Amino acid sequence: MADQHRFLTETFSAYTQAEVPPIEENLQRVGPGTPGGEYLRRFWQPVAQSAMLKDLPVKIRIMGEDLVIFRDKLGRVGLLEMHCTHRGTSLEFGRIEDRGIRCCYHGWQFDIDGAILDTPAEPEKNPYKGKLYQGAYPTIEYRGLVFAYMGPPDKKPPFRKFDIFENPDIDFGLGEPLGGNLKPCNWLQVMDNVADPVHEAFLHASISGIQFTDTNGRTVEELADKGEDDYWETDVGVLCHVARRVKEAVWVRSMEYVIPNIIQICQMPLLPPPFASGEDELTMPQLLTRWRVPIDDENTIEFALVYFGRNDERNYVSAPSIALATNRGGRSYEEAQRTPGDYDAQVGQGPIARHGREHLGRTDRGVALMRRIVREGIEAVERGEDPKGLFRNGAIAPVYANETIRRASRGATPEEDRAIVRRVSHDLYRKTLASRPRTWA
Repeated sequence: MADQHRFLTETFSAYTQAEVPPIEENLQRVGPGTPGGEYLRRFWQPVAQSAMLKDLPVKIRIMGEDLVIFRDKLGRVGLLEMHCTHRGTSLEFGRIEDRGIRCCYHGWQFDIDGAILDTPAEPEKNPYKGKLYQGAYPTIEYRGLVFAYMGPPDKKPPFRKFDIFENPDIDFGLGEPLGGNLKPCNWLQVMDNVADPVHEAFLHASISGIQFTDTNGRTVEELADKGEDDYWETDVGVLCHVARRVKEAVWVRSMEYVIPNIIQICQMPLLPPPFASGEDELTMPQLLTRWRVPIDDENTIEFALVYFGRNDERNYVSAPSIALATNRGGRSYEEAQRTPGDYDAQVGQGPIARHGREHLGRTDRGVALMRRIVREGIEAVERGEDPKGLFRNGAIAPVYANETIRRASRGATPEEDRAIVRRVSHDLYRKTLASRPRTWA
Protein backbone atom coordinates (compact mmCIF):
# COMPACT_ATOMS: atom_id res chain seq x y z
CA MET A 1 0.00 0.00 0.00
CA ALA A 2 1.33 3.45 -0.89
CA ASP A 3 2.07 5.96 1.86
CA GLN A 4 -1.05 7.69 3.10
CA HIS A 5 -1.47 11.42 2.54
CA ARG A 6 -3.62 13.70 4.66
CA PHE A 7 -4.25 16.24 1.88
CA LEU A 8 -4.85 15.15 -1.69
CA THR A 9 -3.41 17.41 -4.37
CA GLU A 10 -4.33 15.41 -7.46
CA THR A 11 -7.58 14.23 -9.03
CA PHE A 12 -8.67 10.58 -8.78
CA SER A 13 -6.07 9.92 -6.10
CA ALA A 14 -8.10 8.03 -3.46
CA TYR A 15 -5.67 5.11 -3.76
CA THR A 16 -2.98 7.13 -1.99
CA GLN A 17 -5.04 7.27 1.21
CA ALA A 18 -7.19 4.16 0.95
CA GLU A 19 -5.62 2.67 4.06
CA VAL A 20 -7.80 3.48 7.06
CA PRO A 21 -5.97 5.54 9.72
CA PRO A 22 -5.94 4.29 13.32
CA ILE A 23 -8.31 5.54 15.98
CA GLU A 24 -7.13 7.75 18.86
CA GLU A 25 -6.77 5.01 21.44
CA ASN A 26 -6.49 7.28 24.48
CA LEU A 27 -9.45 9.41 23.46
CA GLN A 28 -11.92 6.93 21.99
CA ARG A 29 -11.51 3.71 23.98
CA VAL A 30 -13.76 3.60 27.06
CA GLY A 31 -13.36 0.18 28.66
CA PRO A 32 -11.97 -0.46 32.14
CA GLY A 33 -8.30 0.46 32.38
CA THR A 34 -8.22 2.56 29.21
CA PRO A 35 -7.17 6.22 29.58
CA GLY A 36 -10.48 7.52 28.22
CA GLY A 37 -12.49 5.04 30.25
CA GLU A 38 -10.71 5.95 33.47
CA TYR A 39 -11.36 9.64 32.75
CA LEU A 40 -15.10 9.18 32.21
CA ARG A 41 -15.32 7.01 35.33
CA ARG A 42 -14.27 9.96 37.52
CA PHE A 43 -17.73 11.51 36.97
CA TRP A 44 -21.23 10.41 37.97
CA GLN A 45 -22.94 9.12 34.82
CA PRO A 46 -26.63 8.41 34.11
CA VAL A 47 -27.05 4.71 33.43
CA ALA A 48 -30.84 4.23 33.41
CA GLN A 49 -34.19 5.91 33.82
CA SER A 50 -36.07 5.27 37.05
CA ALA A 51 -39.11 4.13 35.05
CA MET A 52 -37.05 1.25 33.63
CA LEU A 53 -36.83 -0.38 37.07
CA LYS A 54 -39.92 -2.49 37.66
CA ASP A 55 -40.27 -6.00 39.07
CA LEU A 56 -37.47 -7.58 37.03
CA PRO A 57 -33.74 -6.88 36.84
CA VAL A 58 -32.51 -4.95 33.79
CA LYS A 59 -29.35 -5.90 31.93
CA ILE A 60 -27.31 -2.88 30.83
CA ARG A 61 -23.91 -2.27 29.32
CA ILE A 62 -22.05 0.92 30.24
CA MET A 63 -18.45 1.82 29.33
CA GLY A 64 -17.69 -1.71 28.26
CA GLU A 65 -19.03 -3.34 31.43
CA ASP A 66 -21.98 -5.74 31.59
CA LEU A 67 -24.12 -4.90 34.61
CA VAL A 68 -27.54 -5.55 36.12
CA ILE A 69 -29.62 -2.75 37.60
CA PHE A 70 -32.73 -3.25 39.75
CA ARG A 71 -34.88 -1.76 42.48
CA ASP A 72 -35.30 -4.03 45.48
CA LYS A 73 -38.54 -4.23 47.44
CA LEU A 74 -37.28 -1.64 49.91
CA GLY A 75 -37.10 0.80 46.99
CA ARG A 76 -33.29 0.91 46.81
CA VAL A 77 -31.43 0.80 43.48
CA GLY A 78 -28.67 -1.73 42.99
CA LEU A 79 -26.09 -1.80 40.19
CA LEU A 80 -24.10 -5.03 40.22
CA GLU A 81 -21.72 -6.86 37.96
CA MET A 82 -23.86 -9.03 35.75
CA HIS A 83 -22.21 -12.40 36.41
CA CYS A 84 -22.77 -13.96 39.81
CA THR A 85 -19.53 -14.25 41.76
CA HIS A 86 -20.40 -17.86 42.62
CA ARG A 87 -20.57 -19.59 39.23
CA GLY A 88 -21.05 -16.76 36.73
CA THR A 89 -24.78 -17.03 36.00
CA SER A 90 -26.26 -13.73 34.84
CA LEU A 91 -28.15 -11.86 37.52
CA GLU A 92 -30.56 -10.61 34.85
CA PHE A 93 -32.36 -13.89 35.64
CA GLY A 94 -32.21 -13.28 39.37
CA ARG A 95 -35.14 -12.68 41.72
CA ILE A 96 -35.55 -9.28 43.33
CA GLU A 97 -35.79 -9.58 47.11
CA ASP A 98 -36.77 -7.28 49.97
CA ARG A 99 -33.06 -6.64 50.24
CA GLY A 100 -31.10 -6.94 47.04
CA ILE A 101 -31.27 -9.71 44.48
CA ARG A 102 -31.00 -13.52 44.54
CA CYS A 103 -29.22 -15.51 41.82
CA CYS A 104 -31.43 -18.03 40.05
CA TYR A 105 -28.77 -20.77 39.95
CA HIS A 106 -27.91 -21.54 43.58
CA GLY A 107 -29.81 -18.83 45.43
CA TRP A 108 -26.94 -16.60 46.50
CA GLN A 109 -28.37 -13.27 47.65
CA PHE A 110 -26.57 -9.94 47.20
CA ASP A 111 -27.35 -6.57 48.76
CA ILE A 112 -27.20 -3.40 46.68
CA ASP A 113 -23.65 -2.75 47.91
CA GLY A 114 -22.60 -6.25 46.78
CA ALA A 115 -22.59 -7.83 50.26
CA ILE A 116 -23.35 -11.55 50.21
CA LEU A 117 -26.44 -11.91 52.41
CA ASP A 118 -27.27 -15.58 51.90
CA THR A 119 -25.66 -18.73 50.45
CA PRO A 120 -28.43 -21.28 51.08
CA ALA A 121 -26.65 -24.29 49.55
CA GLU A 122 -23.52 -23.74 51.67
CA PRO A 123 -22.97 -24.58 55.34
CA GLU A 124 -23.91 -21.81 57.76
CA LYS A 125 -20.24 -21.25 58.49
CA ASN A 126 -18.64 -20.57 55.12
CA PRO A 127 -15.98 -18.16 53.81
CA TYR A 128 -18.47 -16.14 51.76
CA LYS A 129 -21.53 -14.94 53.67
CA GLY A 130 -20.89 -11.68 55.48
CA LYS A 131 -17.27 -11.63 54.35
CA LEU A 132 -17.04 -11.25 50.56
CA TYR A 133 -18.86 -9.18 47.94
CA GLN A 134 -20.34 -9.16 44.46
CA GLY A 135 -19.00 -6.25 42.42
CA ALA A 136 -21.31 -3.22 42.86
CA TYR A 137 -21.37 0.49 42.05
CA PRO A 138 -22.99 3.29 44.09
CA THR A 139 -26.06 4.96 42.59
CA ILE A 140 -28.11 8.11 43.06
CA GLU A 141 -31.63 8.70 41.76
CA TYR A 142 -32.35 12.24 40.66
CA ARG A 143 -35.29 13.68 38.70
CA GLY A 144 -36.16 10.36 37.06
CA LEU A 145 -32.62 9.31 36.15
CA VAL A 146 -30.33 6.84 37.90
CA PHE A 147 -26.70 7.95 38.10
CA ALA A 148 -23.75 5.70 38.95
CA TYR A 149 -20.19 6.34 39.98
CA MET A 150 -17.96 3.70 38.38
CA GLY A 151 -14.52 5.05 39.26
CA PRO A 152 -12.09 4.32 42.11
CA PRO A 153 -14.02 4.29 45.41
CA ASP A 154 -11.51 6.58 47.12
CA LYS A 155 -11.88 9.17 44.32
CA LYS A 156 -15.69 9.43 44.42
CA PRO A 157 -16.82 13.07 44.10
CA PRO A 158 -20.10 14.57 45.32
CA PHE A 159 -22.98 14.28 42.88
CA ARG A 160 -22.80 17.36 40.64
CA LYS A 161 -25.93 19.49 40.32
CA PHE A 162 -26.49 22.41 37.95
CA ASP A 163 -28.22 25.62 38.95
CA ILE A 164 -31.13 24.77 36.63
CA PHE A 165 -31.79 21.68 38.81
CA GLU A 166 -32.63 23.88 41.78
CA ASN A 167 -35.05 26.24 40.00
CA PRO A 168 -38.44 26.06 41.81
CA ASP A 169 -40.31 27.49 38.81
CA ILE A 170 -39.76 24.57 36.45
CA ASP A 171 -40.95 21.00 36.13
CA PHE A 172 -38.71 18.17 34.99
CA GLY A 173 -39.33 15.49 32.39
CA LEU A 174 -37.30 12.84 30.61
CA GLY A 175 -35.90 13.98 27.27
CA GLU A 176 -35.60 10.53 25.70
CA PRO A 177 -37.99 7.60 25.16
CA LEU A 178 -38.04 4.87 27.79
CA GLY A 179 -34.70 3.09 27.66
CA GLY A 180 -32.74 6.06 26.33
CA ASN A 181 -31.63 6.94 22.80
CA LEU A 182 -29.18 4.43 21.36
CA LYS A 183 -26.56 5.36 18.76
CA PRO A 184 -24.26 2.70 17.25
CA CYS A 185 -21.11 4.81 17.27
CA ASN A 186 -18.37 6.09 19.55
CA TRP A 187 -19.29 8.63 22.23
CA LEU A 188 -16.81 11.26 21.08
CA GLN A 189 -18.30 11.77 17.62
CA VAL A 190 -21.66 12.28 19.30
CA MET A 191 -20.06 14.85 21.61
CA ASP A 192 -18.31 16.60 18.70
CA ASN A 193 -21.78 17.68 17.60
CA VAL A 194 -22.17 19.71 20.81
CA ALA A 195 -19.26 22.05 20.14
CA ASP A 196 -20.21 22.43 16.47
CA PRO A 197 -23.23 24.78 16.36
CA VAL A 198 -22.46 25.75 12.76
CA HIS A 199 -23.81 22.38 11.63
CA GLU A 200 -27.33 23.59 12.45
CA ALA A 201 -27.37 25.99 9.46
CA PHE A 202 -26.63 23.08 7.13
CA LEU A 203 -27.83 19.75 8.53
CA HIS A 204 -30.92 21.23 10.21
CA ALA A 205 -31.76 23.92 7.66
CA SER A 206 -30.33 24.27 4.16
CA ILE A 207 -29.62 20.55 3.52
CA SER A 208 -32.55 18.73 5.14
CA GLY A 209 -34.99 21.62 5.36
CA ILE A 210 -35.77 23.54 8.53
CA GLN A 211 -35.91 20.97 11.34
CA PHE A 212 -36.50 23.27 14.31
CA THR A 213 -39.70 25.01 15.39
CA ASP A 214 -40.32 27.61 18.07
CA THR A 215 -42.80 27.21 20.92
CA ASN A 216 -45.60 28.44 18.63
CA GLY A 217 -44.86 25.74 16.06
CA ARG A 218 -43.32 28.13 13.51
CA THR A 219 -40.30 26.80 11.59
CA VAL A 220 -37.21 28.83 12.43
CA GLU A 221 -36.21 29.86 8.89
CA GLU A 222 -33.53 32.18 10.27
CA LEU A 223 -31.50 29.12 11.22
CA ALA A 224 -30.32 28.78 7.61
CA ASP A 225 -28.03 31.81 8.10
CA LYS A 226 -24.69 30.37 9.22
CA GLY A 227 -24.07 33.49 11.31
CA GLU A 228 -20.97 34.46 13.27
CA ASP A 229 -19.59 31.69 15.49
CA ASP A 230 -17.47 32.02 18.64
CA TYR A 231 -16.21 29.65 21.34
CA TRP A 232 -15.00 30.24 24.87
CA GLU A 233 -13.47 27.85 27.36
CA THR A 234 -15.20 28.11 30.74
CA ASP A 235 -14.63 26.57 34.16
CA VAL A 236 -16.83 23.63 33.20
CA GLY A 237 -16.44 23.27 29.44
CA VAL A 238 -17.00 25.28 26.26
CA LEU A 239 -19.64 27.93 25.58
CA CYS A 240 -20.62 28.12 21.89
CA HIS A 241 -22.33 31.09 20.24
CA VAL A 242 -23.69 31.61 16.75
CA ALA A 243 -24.97 35.16 16.30
CA ARG A 244 -27.40 36.01 13.48
CA ARG A 245 -28.97 39.19 12.21
CA VAL A 246 -32.79 39.13 12.50
CA LYS A 247 -34.10 42.46 11.14
CA GLU A 248 -33.35 45.10 13.80
CA ALA A 249 -32.14 42.57 16.34
CA VAL A 250 -29.34 40.05 16.85
CA TRP A 251 -30.16 36.48 17.84
CA VAL A 252 -27.38 34.72 19.73
CA ARG A 253 -27.86 30.97 19.58
CA SER A 254 -26.13 29.62 22.69
CA MET A 255 -25.29 26.04 23.59
CA GLU A 256 -22.76 24.60 25.96
CA TYR A 257 -20.45 21.62 26.20
CA VAL A 258 -20.05 20.57 29.84
CA ILE A 259 -17.20 18.30 30.85
CA PRO A 260 -17.07 15.43 30.20
CA ASN A 261 -20.11 14.41 28.09
CA ILE A 262 -23.00 16.86 28.58
CA ILE A 263 -24.79 19.41 26.41
CA GLN A 264 -26.92 22.31 27.69
CA ILE A 265 -29.45 23.71 25.18
CA CYS A 266 -31.98 26.54 25.38
CA GLN A 267 -35.38 26.86 23.70
CA MET A 268 -35.61 28.21 20.16
CA PRO A 269 -36.77 31.86 20.20
CA LEU A 270 -39.95 33.39 18.89
CA LEU A 271 -39.02 35.42 15.80
CA PRO A 272 -39.50 38.25 15.26
CA PRO A 273 -38.86 38.68 18.99
CA PRO A 274 -41.82 39.78 21.15
CA PHE A 275 -39.93 42.34 23.19
CA ALA A 276 -41.80 43.62 26.21
CA SER A 277 -42.59 47.33 26.19
CA GLY A 278 -39.43 49.31 26.88
CA GLU A 279 -37.22 46.19 26.75
CA ASP A 280 -34.33 45.64 24.35
CA GLU A 281 -33.41 42.08 25.26
CA LEU A 282 -35.20 38.73 25.43
CA THR A 283 -33.66 35.62 26.94
CA MET A 284 -34.97 32.13 26.22
CA PRO A 285 -35.32 29.58 29.04
CA GLN A 286 -33.17 26.47 29.13
CA LEU A 287 -34.64 23.49 27.30
CA LEU A 288 -32.61 20.44 28.32
CA THR A 289 -29.50 18.85 29.74
CA ARG A 290 -28.37 15.79 27.78
CA TRP A 291 -25.70 13.21 28.64
CA ARG A 292 -23.99 11.04 26.00
CA VAL A 293 -22.76 7.94 27.85
CA PRO A 294 -20.59 5.27 26.19
CA ILE A 295 -22.07 1.80 26.15
CA ASP A 296 -18.76 0.57 24.76
CA ASP A 297 -16.28 1.76 22.14
CA GLU A 298 -18.82 1.55 19.32
CA ASN A 299 -22.15 2.37 20.98
CA THR A 300 -23.53 5.32 22.93
CA ILE A 301 -26.74 5.98 24.87
CA GLU A 302 -28.29 9.39 25.43
CA PHE A 303 -30.24 10.37 28.54
CA ALA A 304 -31.72 13.83 29.08
CA LEU A 305 -33.69 16.01 31.45
CA VAL A 306 -36.07 18.43 29.74
CA TYR A 307 -37.44 21.52 31.48
CA PHE A 308 -40.99 22.88 31.42
CA GLY A 309 -42.64 25.98 32.77
CA ARG A 310 -45.64 25.26 34.97
CA ASN A 311 -48.12 25.71 32.12
CA ASP A 312 -46.06 24.24 29.27
CA GLU A 313 -47.24 21.24 27.26
CA ARG A 314 -45.32 18.05 28.15
CA ASN A 315 -44.94 16.84 24.57
CA TYR A 316 -41.19 17.10 23.97
CA VAL A 317 -40.78 13.33 23.54
CA SER A 318 -44.32 12.36 22.48
CA ALA A 319 -44.57 14.96 19.68
CA PRO A 320 -40.93 15.55 18.75
CA SER A 321 -39.65 18.26 16.45
CA ILE A 322 -38.10 17.08 13.20
CA ALA A 323 -34.66 17.72 14.68
CA LEU A 324 -35.42 15.46 17.65
CA ALA A 325 -37.07 12.76 15.53
CA THR A 326 -34.03 12.63 13.22
CA ASN A 327 -31.75 12.28 16.25
CA ARG A 328 -33.12 8.76 16.71
CA GLY A 329 -32.73 5.56 14.74
CA GLY A 330 -35.50 3.50 13.22
CA ARG A 331 -36.20 5.54 10.09
CA SER A 332 -36.01 3.94 6.67
CA TYR A 333 -32.71 4.21 4.83
CA GLU A 334 -34.29 6.27 2.06
CA GLU A 335 -35.84 8.70 4.52
CA ALA A 336 -32.51 9.12 6.28
CA GLN A 337 -30.79 9.80 2.96
CA ARG A 338 -33.37 12.39 1.93
CA THR A 339 -33.61 14.22 5.28
CA PRO A 340 -30.61 13.28 7.42
CA GLY A 341 -30.39 14.43 11.01
CA ASP A 342 -27.92 14.28 13.88
CA TYR A 343 -28.26 10.51 14.21
CA ASP A 344 -27.29 9.96 10.57
CA ALA A 345 -24.45 12.50 10.58
CA GLN A 346 -22.94 10.99 13.73
CA VAL A 347 -23.48 7.28 13.03
CA GLY A 348 -22.50 7.85 9.38
CA GLN A 349 -18.91 8.50 10.47
CA GLY A 350 -18.59 4.79 11.22
CA PRO A 351 -18.50 2.91 14.54
CA ILE A 352 -15.40 4.88 15.58
CA ALA A 353 -14.60 8.05 13.62
CA ARG A 354 -11.06 8.23 12.27
CA HIS A 355 -9.66 11.67 13.05
CA GLY A 356 -6.83 11.06 10.59
CA ARG A 357 -9.36 11.53 7.78
CA GLU A 358 -10.47 14.97 8.97
CA HIS A 359 -9.55 18.41 7.68
CA LEU A 360 -10.64 20.74 10.47
CA GLY A 361 -11.44 24.32 9.52
CA ARG A 362 -12.13 27.65 11.20
CA THR A 363 -15.67 26.66 12.22
CA ASP A 364 -14.29 23.54 13.95
CA ARG A 365 -12.61 25.58 16.67
CA GLY A 366 -15.13 24.41 19.26
CA VAL A 367 -14.54 20.74 18.37
CA ALA A 368 -10.78 21.18 18.64
CA LEU A 369 -11.17 22.95 21.99
CA MET A 370 -13.48 20.26 23.37
CA ARG A 371 -11.10 17.46 22.34
CA ARG A 372 -8.18 19.32 23.93
CA ILE A 373 -10.10 19.58 27.21
CA VAL A 374 -10.82 15.84 27.13
CA ARG A 375 -7.17 15.04 26.39
CA GLU A 376 -6.04 17.28 29.26
CA GLY A 377 -8.57 15.60 31.56
CA ILE A 378 -7.23 12.17 30.60
CA GLU A 379 -3.69 13.34 31.29
CA ALA A 380 -4.72 14.75 34.68
CA VAL A 381 -6.24 11.40 35.70
CA GLU A 382 -3.09 9.60 34.56
CA ARG A 383 -1.08 11.91 36.86
CA GLY A 384 -3.38 11.02 39.75
CA GLU A 385 -5.14 14.41 39.73
CA ASP A 386 -8.79 15.40 39.47
CA PRO A 387 -9.78 16.37 35.92
CA LYS A 388 -11.20 19.78 35.15
CA GLY A 389 -14.95 20.05 35.74
CA LEU A 390 -14.94 17.74 38.73
CA PHE A 391 -15.33 19.61 41.99
CA ARG A 392 -15.52 18.35 45.53
CA ASN A 393 -16.98 21.18 47.60
CA GLY A 394 -20.62 20.43 46.70
CA ALA A 395 -21.21 23.81 45.02
CA ILE A 396 -23.94 24.16 42.43
CA ALA A 397 -22.45 24.21 38.92
CA PRO A 398 -23.46 27.08 36.64
CA VAL A 399 -25.20 26.82 33.28
CA TYR A 400 -23.65 29.24 30.79
CA ALA A 401 -25.96 28.50 27.83
CA ASN A 402 -27.99 31.70 27.55
CA GLU A 403 -29.99 32.07 24.31
CA THR A 404 -30.67 35.78 23.83
CA ILE A 405 -32.10 38.26 21.32
CA ARG A 406 -31.07 41.91 21.59
CA ARG A 407 -32.17 44.99 19.69
CA ALA A 408 -29.30 46.24 17.51
CA SER A 409 -29.46 48.58 14.54
CA ARG A 410 -27.91 47.43 11.29
CA GLY A 411 -24.47 48.54 10.22
CA ALA A 412 -24.02 50.69 7.13
CA THR A 413 -22.16 47.94 5.27
CA PRO A 414 -22.16 44.14 5.48
CA GLU A 415 -18.74 44.27 7.14
CA GLU A 416 -19.92 46.78 9.75
CA ASP A 417 -23.02 44.74 10.42
CA ARG A 418 -21.01 41.55 10.95
CA ALA A 419 -18.91 43.46 13.46
CA ILE A 420 -22.08 44.59 15.29
CA VAL A 421 -23.44 41.04 15.33
CA ARG A 422 -20.21 39.68 16.73
CA ARG A 423 -19.94 42.48 19.28
CA VAL A 424 -23.38 41.59 20.65
CA SER A 425 -22.30 37.96 20.95
CA HIS A 426 -19.12 38.87 22.82
CA ASP A 427 -20.97 41.27 25.11
CA LEU A 428 -23.51 38.60 26.02
CA TYR A 429 -20.70 36.18 26.80
CA ARG A 430 -19.14 38.65 29.22
CA LYS A 431 -22.52 39.41 30.76
CA THR A 432 -23.30 35.71 31.22
CA LEU A 433 -19.91 34.97 32.75
CA ALA A 434 -20.24 37.84 35.21
CA SER A 435 -23.72 36.75 36.30
CA ARG A 436 -22.71 33.20 37.30
CA PRO A 437 -21.07 32.80 40.72
CA ARG A 438 -17.87 30.81 40.52
CA THR A 439 -17.61 29.24 43.95
CA TRP A 440 -16.69 25.70 43.00
CA ALA A 441 -13.23 24.14 43.01
